[in-house]
Amino acid sequence: MEHMMGYRRSDGTVGIRNHLLIIPTVICANQVCSRVMQMVPETIAIPHQHGCSQIGADKDRTFDMLAGTGKNPNVGGVIIISLGCEVIDPTQLAEAVRATGKLVEVFDIQSVGGSVKAIQHGVELAKKMKQQLDAMVAEPITFSELIIGVKCGGSDATSGLASNPALGAAADSLIQAGGGVVIGETTEIIGAEHVLASRCATPETSEQLYTIVNRFEKEVERMGADMRGGNPSPGNIAGGLTTIEEKSLGCISKCGTAPIQGIVEYAESIPKHGLYFMDSPGNDIECVSGMAAGGAHLVCFTTGRGTPTGSAVVPVIKITGNTRMFERMSDNMDINVGDMLEGTLSLEDAGEMIWDEIKAVANGKLTKAEILGHTEFSINRIGPSL
Repeated sequence: MEHMMGYRRSDGTVGIRNHLLIIPTVICANQVCSRVMQMVPETIAIPHQHGCSQIGADKDRTFDMLAGTGKNPNVGGVIIISLGCEVIDPTQLAEAVRATGKLVEVFDIQSVGGSVKAIQHGVELAKKMKQQLDAMVAEPITFSELIIGVKCGGSDATSGLASNPALGAAADSLIQAGGGVVIGETTEIIGAEHVLASRCATPETSEQLYTIVNRFEKEVERMGADMRGGNPSPGNIAGGLTTIEEKSLGCISKCGTAPIQGIVEYAESIPKHGLYFMDSPGNDIECVSGMAAGGAHLVCFTTGRGTPTGSAVVPVIKITGNTRMFERMSDNMDINVGDMLEGTLSLEDAGEMIWDEIKAVANGKLTKAEILGHTEFSINRIGPSL
């Protein structure tokens, strides 16, 4: 498979899906957005808990997440629905997304006359926009334009021994093809940050990596807590992981062997080529959502315990090294590399399996999470509600 079929956007980016996204600017607009999604097939709403009673950097983060998700290359059109009095400015949000050349519509519930009229108006806009999106034609695109996120969650002892290293081998294949990879989860590299720092392309990037880890640890201390009190999690421990260092060393193996070219902030645009680290939480949905807002096309997600996690705008490929869990949760899992632990599957072949699946999904194959309709979305908060 030499190329993928993608949608060339006017800003030069490429989408491997062509979603119509319905964005509420505030929690008060969630129900209207969800009802529009229910009434217009093949649309996706991203309800969330934020958009009002926020200030400063916390408000900016919500705006950046909503704008970044709307700007994701997999999104072809966006309908923004606001209440009309929140701190997230719907017009500014529409302008940010429209700058990418996407189809964008925006209105507020108060101005159109309440929920019922807002739902009717949203449905009318969505049906018209869906027709425009359906008329778009995919074209051949090289894999050098593909960006993937690598994530783990619900890890057990098999994760660091099988699925994570296998994903790392696949990540190397994409980078060798000229594509981009982003790894996140600042909380999940504590105890192994020196290993990643030694792989940074410049001393400045290495220092920046140490800085974000230290910053997070100090934030946890400020709350009167210790990272080691919650990491590894009870599920990790039940799955055979013993220390935060063991978990972190397994975690970082999923990003392969390429040098880390730079650090990006949560939801910040991810460069197209090479390996990057995103300063993001370990929380599964918040991390995946941040990668999507940064422009990742798909996320490869390893798990030993099992999880149904998906995403609103990016396909999520679920990978495990735990054969028993794969058989038990086969409706959620895409790839099993558990034969690595039996000695019948090499690391190279396991990596090739995942690389082949990445290429297939980039060409339109649906992941299990997509088939089951998983559209999880969550925004990481950094401040209190007023």
